[in-house]
Amino acid sequence: MVQQNQLGSVSVSATSTIPELQQSKTAVLNTLASRHSRRSYEYAIDRFIAWYCSEPRLEFNRSVVVKYRSFLESLSLSAATINLRLSAIRRLADESAESGWLSPELAIGIRRVKGVRRLRRKMGNWLTRNEAQELVNAA
Repeated sequence: MVQQNQLGSVSVSATSTIPELQQSKTAVLNTLASRHSRRSYEYAIDRFIAWYCSEPRLEFNRSVVVKYRSFLESLSLSAATINLRLSAIRRLADESAESGWLSPELAIGIRRVKGVRRLRRKMGNWLTRNEAQELVNAA
């Protein structure tokens, strides 16, 4: 069962997951060396599986991932967060194709889902190349 709270976050229960996606998730996590990457990807994939199971039964394909991207944008998440979650979904699609659960054509379509553009600029006073060189020479 999938439940959504007032803040839009989704909680996952073990009974709502699809075995093939869970197997692919395990394969993705086993390829990651960093425990921080594993934690981030696991969270992102769990959120996707919860959302996927809450929707009417859809085939795992490009249009579903585009719809998921729109859902993430509606939560007002940062571009970096959305792009990280989409990256985890792309890896999930690759592993699903490797295991034979998803056709290579569908995996390629999912890989082509574009991330969100970052519209923000860096804040603060950044040194020009000449100012940086003067600072280094002064030391």
